[in-house]
Amino acid sequence: MKHPTDLEAPELARELGQLTDAATGLGQETVDISGFLQDLDARCQSQLTELAGIGTRAEGLNKASERMLTATQGMAGLSAEVLQRVRQSADFIQETGENSQTLAEWVRSVNADSQSVEEMLMGVKNSNTLISDIAWQVHILAVNAKIEAARAGKAGKGFSIVADNVQDLAQKTSDAAESITKTVTALSDWTAQLHRGAYQTATKAEHVLARNADNDRALTEIQQSVEQLQRKTEGLASDAQQVRSAVTETGQAIEGIAASVTEVTDGVDEASRRCFSLIDTSEAILQNAVALGGSGEDSAMITLVQDLAGQVAMAFEAEIAAGRLTMDALFSESYRPVPRSDPEQVVTPFTDTTDRLLPPIQEPVLGEDARIVFCAAVDRNGYLPTHNAKFSQPQGGDPVWNAANSRNRRIFDDRVGLKAGRNEKPFLLQVYRRDMGGGNFVMMKDLSAPITIRGRHWGGLRLAYKFQ
Repeated sequence: MKHPTDLEAPELARELGQLTDAATGLGQETVDISGFLQDLDARCQSQLTELAGIGTRAEGLNKASERMLTATQGMAGLSAEVLQRVRQSADFIQETGENSQTLAEWVRSVNADSQSVEEMLMGVKNSNTLISDIAWQVHILAVNAKIEAARAGKAGKGFSIVADNVQDLAQKTSDAAESITKTVTALSDWTAQLHRGAYQTATKAEHVLARNADNDRALTEIQQSVEQLQRKTEGLASDAQQVRSAVTETGQAIEGIAASVTEVTDGVDEASRRCFSLIDTSEAILQNAVALGGSGEDSAMITLVQDLAGQVAMAFEAEIAAGRLTMDALFSESYRPVPRSDPEQVVTPFTDTTDRLLPPIQEPVLGEDARIVFCAAVDRNGYLPTHNAKFSQPQGGDPVWNAANSRNRRIFDDRVGLKAGRNEKPFLLQVYRRDMGGGNFVMMKDLSAPITIRGRHWGGLRLAYKFQ
């Protein structure tokens, strides 16, 4: 390539034109990359927010799992204690059952023995009755013998003595038999009571044994249930420990992911800053190339926007000269919100004036080139008081629709809008993604020229158009 001083004017203009086109293309690609990075940054920020929420929930889950682990461990200890007590109760019931069994056997033995004694006493009673009968018969015989001895006189005197002795023996035998009968009767009554008591006791002992058997079975079932509960509780405690470990690991993993996403976000932010710097550089290259006499596909648009900015300045100055507008009103930064507007719209002391002056300047240009999307003046803060008619529809109830169709009376303080309003160089060509609302973006060129009123910079005229 030749040195610029060696180039002829037409060749230099051509080279500068190519430079301007290259700068424009560089700006387009850089803005596209920047938009992608901004979207990526938004997603990263959203992921960080979600991860923070997940981390908070994981922390809560970790605390809950820790409480569950403590509770299950306590339950396991309690079930073990209950199982020990149930086993002790089962051993006691079993021992009581064995003692009751021994008692029942002894009572049955007493019952059988008392019955035998009762039968023996009955035999004694019967024998004693027989003795009483014999004694009575002997007594009768003795009486008869005495009668016969009395009849015999002296000859029967010895026989009478024997009869008296026999009678006395019979009487004593009868008395002894009667005493034995009373004793045997008392013993028989006592033995009968003992027999009845032993029988009742044996019956109750059998009932106690049956109840003990039922209790033993019930305690065995309880013991088995408690053992099963203990096993399940121990398993639950083990599961709770695993859950707590898993939650802890998940929380650590989330922290690691969040740290990684944060690093990515920081990298994206740095890349975005570099892209913005590259955009500024491409814009500066374009401006310098045009200043040196270069012309490209945007040359006609540059001339157009500068002419329109001049018309706006002349219209404002004419109003001021006529006394219908003051410099203070035109440069006012008192932005009053329009009630119930969404997105918010604002008005200023000069809004009515721009509504009257700007449409005749801004509207006709839309028909000069099919690529032109809008033409609107903004002040130094990005405030756009009067837009093209198609973007100045009354707001409705849908904020998304409003964002795309009710763009007048809005402050566009994004990077492109502020640079357009604050640029004081002959022109500024920016490439940007126009936010149409609802997540829709359109790649656009934003060409602006400064509007100066009586030597004071008011803002700029923006001319947005599509790429060829």
